[in-house]
Amino acid sequence: MTAPRRLTLPLDEAAVRAVSVGDLVTLTGVLCTGRDAVHHYLAAGGACPVDLRGGVIYHCGPVVIRDGAGWRVTAAGPTTSIREEPYMAALIERHGLRGIIGKGGMGEATRLACRRHGCLYLHAVGGAAQVLADAIREVRGVHFLERFGAPEAIWELRVEDFPAVVTMDAHGQSLHEQVRLRSQQALAALLKA
Repeated sequence: MTAPRRLTLPLDEAAVRAVSVGDLVTLTGVLCTGRDAVHHYLAAGGACPVDLRGGVIYHCGPVVIRDGAGWRVTAAGPTTSIREEPYMAALIERHGLRGIIGKGGMGEATRLACRRHGCLYLHAVGGAAQVLADAIREVRGVHFLERFGAPEAIWELRVEDFPAVVTMDAHGQSLHEQVRLRSQQALAALLKA
């Protein structure tokens, strides 16, 4: 097994195009969470309180507790990404995103936007919320907390060696599509037997 490739945020296009489907990566730097409310708001033209250019959106509603004057993340598992499919391609283009983290994969519009604009879809392990939270070193800020609530707010998180797998790359490849096609072939073979 090869060692994960370490990516430093914000990402540039060369770094994104240097990885491929199936690569293990770790992320170090600042990423932002975003779920349904934020995607809908941004897609409707709402002003983004953070600069997402070169950045990564993590589909996550972290469990966050007060820690003195700041915050501490106790769990940070990925949420299902396909819910954001209606918004993702436009957000990649408009905000210059270089990465999306979630689970379960995304659709064709996102795959094409990743190829066109140089973006990755990264799969974080579901069910490992506490392990993933261990990679979060600091909550740098929170936006829309009062408007959307804690799970739907934008949390700016400084991470170190946050682990993920590239499942859609900037070359147009999709591990999700590869698995779907292999599964269809296996099913067809079983039905013929």
